[in-house]
Amino acid sequence: MSSNDEQPRASTTIFDVARLAGVSHQTVSRVLNNLPNVRAATRERVEQAIRQLHYVPSQAARALVTRRSRTIGLVATGLPDFGPSSIVLSFNRSARIAGYAVIASHPTDIEGPTLRSAAEMLIRQSVEAIVLLAAERGVLDAFDDWELGVPLVAIASEARGRSVRVSLDQYGGARRAVGHLQELGHRDILHIAGPAGSMDAEERLRGWRDALIDAGMPVVEPLRGDWSSDSGYRIGQQLLAERTPEAVFVGNDQMTLGFLHALHDAGLRVPEDVSVVGFDDVPDSEHFSPPLTTVRQDFTALGQEAVSAVLAQLKDEESPVMSAMRIPELVVRASTRQR
Repeated sequence: MSSNDEQPRASTTIFDVARLAGVSHQTVSRVLNNLPNVRAATRERVEQAIRQLHYVPSQAARALVTRRSRTIGLVATGLPDFGPSSIVLSFNRSARIAGYAVIASHPTDIEGPTLRSAAEMLIRQSVEAIVLLAAERGVLDAFDDWELGVPLVAIASEARGRSVRVSLDQYGGARRAVGHLQELGHRDILHIAGPAGSMDAEERLRGWRDALIDAGMPVVEPLRGDWSSDSGYRIGQQLLAERTPEAVFVGNDQMTLGFLHALHDAGLRVPEDVSVVGFDDVPDSEHFSPPLTTVRQDFTALGQEAVSAVLAQLKDEESPVMSAMRIPELVVRASTRQR
């Protein structure tokens, strides 16, 4: 084996070959099927990538080139909260404008067999690609083990696996939230995080922690909620029974609503006693009491970018790429003030 050869990998897919050769997966399929309209130099590059990766094509991979159903599959996991629902609406609208229908599956759990069943249902309906709206790490990891026979685009906060990914920069958004509190003079900034295993929650927690560490500020282990207002209220009661922080960065606006309720019940004023920042900028956040300083995510743009990533994958001679991440916007309202 030459020094340029890669070690065999049991899970190598047609998309790995396409990446290495710098072509589309349809071009790889044309080479596999010995079809015309492939330049000799391109064919040689693909064949070299196949040899280098020790790729053994599946029947689905050979059939890719003829698949033209004008439909896209969507697998959406997680709760139907404001963010995911907004992304799905934008994705459906953008796909329709591009001339594609969307067949959606909303698995009731994230266990491997359930996810596999959802994907196979879409494949049986001859979708040209699958978009995965993944909230949890385990979902991405599960899909990474399967060769679907169609391109996979993941809407996910973390870069995991081999799928093309589009995302909003949760880490950068969290750093903007904490940076705002730091600029106001706060040195004691706590965090109420989302559930463990949630990629959004982990990226926001990581942004909060790094912003504090970089500023030489103390890091207190965050308390975790489940994204609901009830969990924000319970955590607020638990926290305020022990201490009154200067400022709190909460992992989403719904938990922030519950936390504001707990502050009110404890007789604390926002922002006079505690500055509070949320995340998401849900439509009601400007009507919280007080109006909430939060981080606004462009869910509409994210849905559009997911469709653009699919279309790029379906075009010939396009190398798979990752979309650049947008940093969410800080929206300053009345729940924060100078210390």
